[in-house]
Amino acid sequence: MEQLNKLLQELGISKVRLAKYLGVSRQMVYNYLGFDTLDKWPKDKKILLLKLLDLHDLDADTLENLEITNDYLNEVETRLQEGVRESQENDYLDLKGLKKEEHALLSDITYLIKEMLTDSPNHEENYYTLQYVYHMLLSVENVPEIKYLLGYLSKTCGFVKPDVFKFNEDKQKTFEGIIHSAFTLYNSGDTALKKANIIKSRERFVKEIEAKNEEKLSRTQQLNTQKIQALRELGYDSITTENAAEVWEKMAEIEARKF
Repeated sequence: MEQLNKLLQELGISKVRLAKYLGVSRQMVYNYLGFDTLDKWPKDKKILLLKLLDLHDLDADTLENLEITNDYLNEVETRLQEGVRESQENDYLDLKGLKKEEHALLSDITYLIKEMLTDSPNHEENYYTLQYVYHMLLSVENVPEIKYLLGYLSKTCGFVKPDVFKFNEDKQKTFEGIIHSAFTLYNSGDTALKKANIIKSRERFVKEIEAKNEEKLSRTQQLNTQKIQALRELGYDSITTENAAEVWEKMAEIEARKF
């Protein structure tokens, strides 16, 4: 299952999206990925996973011969989106295990979302706004600044007092100071004087995003190269159940040589 975890990471499939595709909770996905073999998965979930990855099995030989190309990444993403959509059509909200205040919060959020999507003349704009909110929620565990930003906006809109800090106080204060300066510049009347610098900053932002995407693909290709090199150095033709741990250890050693 270690190989499966690595494969999902290489494909950029989060636990949340996999959970929605499989029609289970995120905690259940963690439980599934904690099993030592795919055979311990429920049969229907195993079939769904293999369908997503377009594989007949997840044994060592299959993973060894799997080539992750741009086309394969796009095909997996398409199947994932279609599967999530089908799952959502038959989905219902299970509120078991929530505290009273958590239940109320979820109910309020659900009501507002429905209102934004049905009763507002800005339906299309609201849809994309909520889509970005969803992307934010998917990323909040890996990007702590999202929580600081939400805290700042809550304070700015008057819902929370400025001296309330629910997360890391020092980091929140620093982040709020930086964001406040940015908003002040954005709302000031002299932005035209700084337009050239702002445009350059936006161009750097775009280049950084493009570089991250290229790095992600490059990392996938690099892992495939390291796997081939590890097999060659160990004298194996392919990864098997017996040599998998040794191969992964050799791959880590090859990675460390760069430093």
